[in-house]
Amino acid sequence: MRGSQVQKEGVRTSEILARLDENFPDAECALVHKDSYQLLVATILSAQCTDARVNMVTPDLFGKYPDAESLSKADPEELQELIRSTGFFRNKARNLLKASLKIVEDFDGDVPDSLENLIQLPGVARKTANVVLGTWYRVASGVVVDTHVGRISKRLGFTAHKDPVKIEKDLIELLPQERWISFAHQLILFGRSTCKAQRPRCSECFLADLCPYFGSQEQ
Repeated sequence: MRGSQVQKEGVRTSEILARLDENFPDAECALVHKDSYQLLVATILSAQCTDARVNMVTPDLFGKYPDAESLSKADPEELQELIRSTGFFRNKARNLLKASLKIVEDFDGDVPDSLENLIQLPGVARKTANVVLGTWYRVASGVVVDTHVGRISKRLGFTAHKDPVKIEKDLIELLPQERWISFAHQLILFGRSTCKAQRPRCSECFLADLCPYFGSQEQ
């Protein structure tokens, strides 16, 4: 890419970020939580499940298991029943039990505040770790790439990849680090309201004039 193209792309990216700020100034994680433990558990449950469904399940879950120590001692069948509606409940229950036990044994009952330690927990990969670090600890360790972020980043021309790890790498190189946290939250809201997977509302989109995907649809 030539210097003039790089500069033009930088201007386009800056304008996209400015419009996201204008339309979603207070974007935050949609998973209801009161502490890092609740956020970690909710994020693990959110795999292949909507945030809305997770938020319906967690009040009873946290009422019964308010911290990592109590969760580590949970009866597996009772735990499975509590989280059944989130899908893949057996695997999720197994990960929650192992992760909470490791938190108790290796981290004095506190959810780790570093990427290196978080990804040691069963059921926790980069996406989950980035959610916890960015949302609770306000540490910009990377960009959360869920289905919305991946889809919209590709439509906007920010990446050509489908693999979340490669998409995150592209976004980290493209975006200022101070935007890594807010960008993901904004794109998730944008994906739910406008840039949907099926039938995106391009004609109503505030980014249409900056979007390669919209241009391709016009042909």
